[in-house]
Amino acid sequence: MPMRIRLAMHGKTHQKVFHLVAIHQRTRRDARPAELLGVYNPHVAPGQTHKTIQWSVDRIRYWLHVGAVPSKSVVKLLELGNILKPGSVYHPHRASSASKPAAAPTPPKLSELRERIAKAEKP
Repeated sequence: MPMRIRLAMHGKTHQKVFHLVAIHQRTRRDARPAELLGVYNPHVAPGQTHKTIQWSVDRIRYWLHVGAVPSKSVVKLLELGNILKPGSVYHPHRASSASKPAAAPTPPKLSELRERIAKAEKP
């Protein structure tokens, strides 16, 4: 059962609040999650200077330990909160460069082939 740790969007227009959830990866964004792991409020309230996030670090580590894969935005939040180390196996730049196979040489263009044949036919 492939699980993901991702953000679910809740709230009114222009007042969105994101829930950090563990959920089956093929369900829709706002479906009922297996577990609510935290709440992220990206809006700065009057009189505050920082965005707020509340999460259960133990439960996040549990889900990572059992194989749940975090989304790119969740990886960024977890790195900011020092739950994941920068450059971890979940980091999008590290995963994309490691998963790409070596590039195969491109075949020559038709004009290059014609030039080679013309050079080979000349004595």
